[in-house]
Amino acid sequence: MNRFERFSASGEAEVRYLDGDFRVVRPGTFVRCAVTGEAIPLDELRYWSVDLQEAYATPQAVLARLHPDRLTPG
Repeated sequence: MNRFERFSASGEAEVRYLDGDFRVVRPGTFVRCAVTGEAIPLDELRYWSVDLQEAYATPQAVLARLHPDRLTPG
């Protein structure tokens, strides 16, 4: 399976994150952002860490997790 296939199962998916793609291990419609806990629909998943096997909702979430020292106070 890949990110372009549709799933009939609802709920949280279990995903194996690969370089440039991901593989669905357990079908579902979304994964959770490792930083915010936000549900990310699989068809909108764009950011993840292969090393940490985590998904991220936004580029800011990636920075918060991987480079917290680069965030500016807001």
